Amino acid sequence: MFSKYFTKKNATAAMVIYISVVFIQALRFKFTDSVETLHIFGTLNEWAAQTFGIEGLFLPPGIFSAYVIGTSELIASIIMLVGLFTARKFLIPLGAAMSFGIISGAIFFHLFTPLGVDVLGDGGLLFMSACGIWLMSVALMWLNRGEVFALFGSKQEQLVAAETTSA
Repeated sequence: MFSKYFTKKNATAAMVIYISVVFIQALRFKFTDSVETLHIFGTLNEWAAQTFGIEGLFLPPGIFSAYVIGTSELIASIIMLVGLFTARKFLIPLGAAMSFGIISGAIFFHLFTPLGVDVLGDGGLLFMSACGIWLMSVALMWLNRGEVFALFGSKQEQLVAAETTSA
């Protein structure tokens, strides 16, 4: 009975919706300069200034500011949701690849900077959420790889895409 509902299509939909909800709900923190956001990006900015002598990298208008990261998360979410709800299924793994890149950066900064895993006493919840999104992004790229192959047009790759789509 369970396997009837655990299909590629349902798993893909669940992961796309989960990642998109997490990314989109986080925008209220990133775009309103919440205490959490100011702490995270302020800590990273101090680290970049002390380690590399690059002041402002994580503060507006820096290339890794909360606004830039939030906008990137929004774009990745929109790309995946458009892929989910239209015939342009190739957008799902492309948006997942974008999510993978964004969240890989987040995981890196949690692990290798003073930010750490436990941010403002959250018990590692933010970090664990990032790890979950990372795993789902990898799974989405893998499950939907045939959609990307189909873009490049070889017959064999189109057959792989057709097989994975029907699963």
